[in-house]
Amino acid sequence: MKNLINFLLCLALPACLIGQSKVDASISFASFQDQGKGYVEVYLHVLGPSVGLAPLDGTNGQSKLDIVILFMQGDNVIKFDKYRLSGPITEKPIDFVDMKRYALDNGEYQLEVSVEDMVNPGSAKKFRSSMKVDYQPNGLAISDVELLASVKNVDTSAAPNPMAKGNFIFEPMPTNFYSKNDELLLFYFEVYNTDKAIAEDYLQTIYIDNADTKDVEEKIGASNKRKQPTPVDAAVQKMDIKSLRTGNYNLVIEIRNRNKDLLAKRSMPFQRSNPYLEITEAKISSGEVSLNDEFVGKMSEEELVYALKAILMQVDKADGEHVKYIISERNANAMRMYLFSYWAKENHNNPEAQYNAYMKIAKQVDVSFANGFGFGFETDRGYVFLKYGAPNNTAFEENDPSAPPYEIWYYNQFPKTKQNNVKFLFYNPSLTTNGHVLLHSTARGENNNPRWEIDLYKDAPNEIQGNDFIDGTQMQSNTGRHARQLWEGFKPDQ
Repeated sequence: MKNLINFLLCLALPACLIGQSKVDASISFASFQDQGKGYVEVYLHVLGPSVGLAPLDGTNGQSKLDIVILFMQGDNVIKFDKYRLSGPITEKPIDFVDMKRYALDNGEYQLEVSVEDMVNPGSAKKFRSSMKVDYQPNGLAISDVELLASVKNVDTSAAPNPMAKGNFIFEPMPTNFYSKNDELLLFYFEVYNTDKAIAEDYLQTIYIDNADTKDVEEKIGASNKRKQPTPVDAAVQKMDIKSLRTGNYNLVIEIRNRNKDLLAKRSMPFQRSNPYLEITEAKISSGEVSLNDEFVGKMSEEELVYALKAILMQVDKADGEHVKYIISERNANAMRMYLFSYWAKENHNNPEAQYNAYMKIAKQVDVSFANGFGFGFETDRGYVFLKYGAPNNTAFEENDPSAPPYEIWYYNQFPKTKQNNVKFLFYNPSLTTNGHVLLHSTARGENNNPRWEIDLYKDAPNEIQGNDFIDGTQMQSNTGRHARQLWEGFKPDQ
């Protein structure tokens, strides 16, 4: 099983940290197999600002670390490595990663890694952890699981990279802890000798198990793949963890034969923090969730009012009344609580990013449809644009006889109400800038006006089709009168 050691996590494990230093780094490792022999990859992740920079010129500097790696069995040193690690040449400290590979015979080992900052020497930091290598030349096996921060596809033929496997460069996770902002569990593993040990198609199952409920195997997000036998099957996989609650988990990989007999299994523990998954205003007001360090904590009263008005079209009637009330009261705390809880429900991993993406559009809508009577997104067109998105097509008319300027928005698909071919007709009876109001729509829940054509052409009351002032819904055809044609999707003759 791959282990990850982080200085902060090690505070609970006194044996894994020796000495004191300002160096902030983490060590992780994973074992793999190559042609029947085991090897171990040791990953070092250094927090740039925690180490010194030796000046190279008037602008740039470079960190220098002395690294010592020991593989021990009892008091015997089985493998030893010492090297000087130079960080990137940089103007300001940045994080960097290093990786080393070591061939090892099967057995149990103590891994000890020492890291010392040579720019600020005198205090080495050491890590210790136990590990095991167990691979048989023809035996079915699953490698350790390497948790990844990123994967990049590059051409390494010209400039080989020690972090590469094939044409991929893997950046390992510095810890096995996933914060509230993390949305994906990205990982790499290998399966060996299915051609010899199984020699037929087999089933590979990957799932997440809740380690806090030890008596129940939950198999969260389980995926099953039928695989063909090969000497080595290398895989990069990802799993969505946006909805994974705060807790301790195991990432599990299983190999089963056609009879679903379990042949091999590998698990990787990780921790998940997801405090905003079930955020409520009650939790915020009780102090269970603090907003001091969140994006809403830095917003002024004016910014809060603007942001809340920008989401009014997205909430139901009851919430809308609540939002209007807290805006009228100018209660900054209440506005912060509602705004944050709303965006945390929309994206409990990164509510600020969701808020920023939405407000970027809201501000554009505000500018586009501003009419001097409130914000642009409070107009009918702004409301529809923010609530339903941009239309697939539009038609504009400013010279239709007996009708004020009007426009029709067409939506091919309408997920909000699960409709197709939805239309909105806006007209501008006041003839003011951006004075368009919604006259008629086929969207469920919006203004549906069967007499829209009569109202649009109210300046021609004697031209109602059938001359019916009570039940008439359409106008007589007339030169230049295009509303019905445009509504039905036909372009009028020019």
